[in-house]
Amino acid sequence: MALRWALAENETGGTLFADERLAERHVGKGAYAGMEFLHVNARSIINTVPAESRMPFRHTINPYRGCSHACVYCFARPTHDYLGLGIGTDFERKIVVKVNAVERLRAELRAPAWDGDHIAMGTNTDPYQHAEGKYHLTRGILETLSGARNPFSILTKSTLILRDAAVLAAACERTEVGVSFSIGTLDRSVWKLTEPGTPPPDRRVEAVRRLTAMGIPCGVLVAPVLPGLSDSEAQLTEVVEACADAGAQSISGVALHLRGPMRKHYLDWLQSERPDLVRLHRERFGRGAYQGDEERQRIEGIVKAAARRCGVTGRNRYRGRRSPLDTGDESQDPAPATTTGQATSAGEAGHQLRLL
Repeated sequence: MALRWALAENETGGTLFADERLAERHVGKGAYAGMEFLHVNARSIINTVPAESRMPFRHTINPYRGCSHACVYCFARPTHDYLGLGIGTDFERKIVVKVNAVERLRAELRAPAWDGDHIAMGTNTDPYQHAEGKYHLTRGILETLSGARNPFSILTKSTLILRDAAVLAAACERTEVGVSFSIGTLDRSVWKLTEPGTPPPDRRVEAVRRLTAMGIPCGVLVAPVLPGLSDSEAQLTEVVEACADAGAQSISGVALHLRGPMRKHYLDWLQSERPDLVRLHRERFGRGAYQGDEERQRIEGIVKAAARRCGVTGRNRYRGRRSPLDTGDESQDPAPATTTGQATSAGEAGHQLRLL
């Protein structure tokens, strides 16, 4: 069965294809029951970020759209709206799969115009979400980039990355590789409430330990930090200390922001699940998408101070250079870019773009 959408190619425009194309609908079975996979053939797979965004990377690859991790705060949810799909359960269960991603990458890396720039993965949705267990696109992309000696970095919440540990270790011998994990809390009650489709946070910490032991450098984003749920000094310090003990080479904290439709989506969810925190959020966010500077600086300061006490310098070095997914160096804090390619006025969006 085939479904039609008007999809456009440019990812920074929020869509997939410039003209109307077929998307084949595949109903998930077994471990994937309740999910739908929408197969598309992408015209291109390497996406170029607009220069005016001043992001710490210029090129990205996202083999999937939508994310079964179902994080209630995910900034990428509105990208499903561009496809005529919902930002709620549709985003979590109807996953767009670029089935020709590896083939396109091979062709684009061979193109005379390609100069071997760094490529970031995990900038929109998690490359190691559940669909990867079925399609193996991320693994194919890693093998292709490694074979071409093309530098890359990955941001993930998933322990599925351990499946590809040997591939990553081999890539580290050939090119510049950076891995970062998003671990916003170690509180299992908060994790179950806000990130129901992700592996438990303590298992992510263990993944940091295992990859680091193999010589694969890892950083951690304590992010997003959620008001009233994961923002106490004790909670933040607990995450930092665990990640530092696991060998994380950089650790930085990022406060929650709620841009565009995500403000209503998150507050509606909060009203249903934690109505006691609605007033706090309305006070913190006022009428805007961002918490005040004082609160954002408080969170960043707690994480930075705890990291320094643990001997973490704030730099995630891979083969001697800084990973573009590392936000530990404030001097390189990027001006933000949205999924529509429009710059915003707050630096927080640049950080949140890298959260899944």
